[in-house]
Amino acid sequence: MELYTPSEIEQLQQDLPYLIETSQWLKTFLAKPHPDLGRPGPVCPFVPKAIKLDYIRLRVIRSQNLVQQQVINIVLPYLNTFLELEPKEQEDSLNKAILLLFPDISHEDAPRLIDSVQKQLKPLFVESGLMLGEFHKRNQTPGLHNPNFRPLRSPIPMLAIRYMVESDLAFLQSADDLNLRIRYLQAYLKRFEQRFKDETNFKNAHQALALAKLQLKKEPLVMY
Repeated sequence: MELYTPSEIEQLQQDLPYLIETSQWLKTFLAKPHPDLGRPGPVCPFVPKAIKLDYIRLRVIRSQNLVQQQVINIVLPYLNTFLELEPKEQEDSLNKAILLLFPDISHEDAPRLIDSVQKQLKPLFVESGLMLGEFHKRNQTPGLHNPNFRPLRSPIPMLAIRYMVESDLAFLQSADDLNLRIRYLQAYLKRFEQRFKDETNFKNAHQALALAKLQLKKEPLVMY
């Protein structure tokens, strides 16, 4: 049984439009096929089942006048919150997600603030077996199957937390920073170890890791 104070009800009234808008976006965009996607199926393959099972949780984060570090301090505890959320069983847990909505961040500021927070926290999430995705109207990340498609554009700036899956290799091996790429690939291999469903992912991850280490060795030392 949920009990609300008058101030909580007032806050809920303010947050509800953003929750509804995001819920509709999940159903009408991420859970549906798109002609520009470049492959059959929904934009995000996991969303239809996650919606059906009611495993997606949303939270509105009020961030007006907050600086980047304050936003980071708000987001970071959700790593453990996600891990403690039911379901925890391996198969079912792949369908759960947390969406943190930031309606106070303007579309103009989202590329700077949302992307910066995501970039700083991503290593911690990846090494915990999770993915932290950045969504906003000006996201320029291309689709894997069509470089002209923008799958991470959303009506409200947000950060999304979910478990890492095998198909995330494409995102992890594309990190520009070699040290980060190595960390990501090591975390990826550790997460799946002997549980790879696709042997190609296992081979590609090892090859990408070996290549990144080789490239790092060849980088010239910067002397100060």
